[in-house]
Amino acid sequence: MNHPVFRNTIIFLLAIAVSAGVARCAPMPDVPLGPPQTVTTINPKMGIHTRLTDEVEPWKIKYTLQLVREMGAPWMVEYFPWAYAEPLPGIFDWRHSDTVIEHAHRQGLTVIARLGFVPPWARPADSATSYLLPERYSDFGDYVYAFAKRYRGKVDYLIIWNEPNLALEWGFRPIDPAGYTDLLRVAYRRAKEANPDVQILGGALAPTLAPPGDEFGMSDTGYLQAMLDAGAGEVMDGLAAHAYGWVYPPDDPPAPEVVNFRRVELLHQILAANGYGDMPIHITEAGWNDHPRWTRAVKPGQRIEYTIRAYQLAQQWDWLDSVSMWAFRYPRPAQTYQDYFTFVTPDFTPKPIYDAVKAYAKGETQ
Repeated sequence: MNHPVFRNTIIFLLAIAVSAGVARCAPMPDVPLGPPQTVTTINPKMGIHTRLTDEVEPWKIKYTLQLVREMGAPWMVEYFPWAYAEPLPGIFDWRHSDTVIEHAHRQGLTVIARLGFVPPWARPADSATSYLLPERYSDFGDYVYAFAKRYRGKVDYLIIWNEPNLALEWGFRPIDPAGYTDLLRVAYRRAKEANPDVQILGGALAPTLAPPGDEFGMSDTGYLQAMLDAGAGEVMDGLAAHAYGWVYPPDDPPAPEVVNFRRVELLHQILAANGYGDMPIHITEAGWNDHPRWTRAVKPGQRIEYTIRAYQLAQQWDWLDSVSMWAFRYPRPAQTYQDYFTFVTPDFTPKPIYDAVKAYAKGETQ
């Protein structure tokens, strides 16, 4: 039976049931926050992508963030999926994000929150979680508003979407810088209504050499220029960018035909050429991989050397506010090359790179 009245009644009753369930559901087990902490480091631009999105045990969330502080990284990037927080329209469940943000704040960390991941109710059936039609931009704007309002004073940086210059992250639709700018415009306005001080970061652009017209992606440089042509410079306070080094050392010079760490300099040059030279950039994903058999990996010793050198380079760039390496720890093994990006194993065993970066942040190494 598919009568509109019947269908709407079922949706209404389901919403009530879910709302009641969320209201009655016990909070995540209490883990004491502990005393306020501060990060001690020689490099205030150091950051890490914590990847706590699917970590369900509060003590592990707390311990992860404690280890981040002890490593000497004041910045952290974390993903807060829209679908997790708003399972039905207007029904919010903030328990997990509350836990992450409260512990991060208590550890003295500055949170950069990435927002995205479309809930089923806001997209067509069987579509990708990155699929969002323009008529639903206002729904996403409502989520941005609710998030910015709830965490005012504790989260002052929001990334709007992720890698929109890749078809995978744009609902497998044609790449559309102007369409993304429209989404950014909605999110910017709604976020500022909730918290005038919040900083909106556009992009989180993926470094790619996709040629013009490629169905799978668009180069980050070309995409940024198209964003600015569509007015993005007026609806973002900063640019988020990804800067993976692959097999190249961090000092390898930037070039349009190469993906390397310093490619981010090309993005800064584009901002400057368009009158936004003072706009800060945050590198929200970066790093090297030390898988023994992956063609884009380096040796473990090189990974340590390159990572520390990248943190050092960040201090030399006055237009760069932070650089967050991918990724601190996964809740469970990925059983792929992705495990070789991490700094700490799922069981919290520090890898040599963790100890080396910690020593660097303390000023114990050059």
